[in-house]
Amino acid sequence: MKTWLYGRIVFGASAGLFGFIALMWHDADTWQTLRQIWSLPFGAIIGACLMIAQIAGGTAMQHPRSARFASIILGLLYLLFSLACVPSIIAASDPFERYGGSFFQQLSLLFGAVALYAATEANPARALMLGKLARIGLGICAISFMLSQILFLRPTASLVPKWIPPNQMFWAVLTTIAFALSAIAMLLNRQAQLAARLMTLMLALFGVLVWIPRLMAHPEAHGNWSEFALTVLITGASWMVADLRSF
Repeated sequence: MKTWLYGRIVFGASAGLFGFIALMWHDADTWQTLRQIWSLPFGAIIGACLMIAQIAGGTAMQHPRSARFASIILGLLYLLFSLACVPSIIAASDPFERYGGSFFQQLSLLFGAVALYAATEANPARALMLGKLARIGLGICAISFMLSQILFLRPTASLVPKWIPPNQMFWAVLTTIAFALSAIAMLLNRQAQLAARLMTLMLALFGVLVWIPRLMAHPEAHGNWSEFALTVLITGASWMVADLRSF
């Protein structure tokens, strides 16, 4: 499937991009919640090795013969990245951090890797089981994305370009509803593939309409680069789930 090819390319390329900028800029704006890794013994070295592994996994994903191996590497990485978000959830006073917004962002990437593994699985029964896991997991993450926009509706609206009619708040509310409907469809497996594809398109538009203009206006802001890379990564993960033949 050509769309599966494109999703794999986007997922892998964005994994490599995030790993590259994290190696280049060792600051909180770039690493965000993953900066928890720095507090470990030899944390800087461990973090660098993890980002190198992410680049390697993203590169290996570009080749069909090594895509399965890449899915294992990235799956383990995103599992570790998800767990790295847990201490901040426990310690957080902020409501978004408390329920784990960053945790579910990383978890969505894990389910993208699961979807890639399922797409390369020769056993139909196992592929179906993994596909269901990826679908349900992404649906749960979509609930988190919805909640983050509800909790921070005005900041979300401020990200919408002002030139898009009718107004910024309209699109913030509409995309929040879209995340909710996508979550319901994927969790109940009702038009789940269509919902995943539409959510993938919406996430891609976030990257194009929100973060690319900000990168062009302020390329020196490390946070813009990490947010762009993370948005495209989640887009790629959602794309991998959307293109599964077995749901």
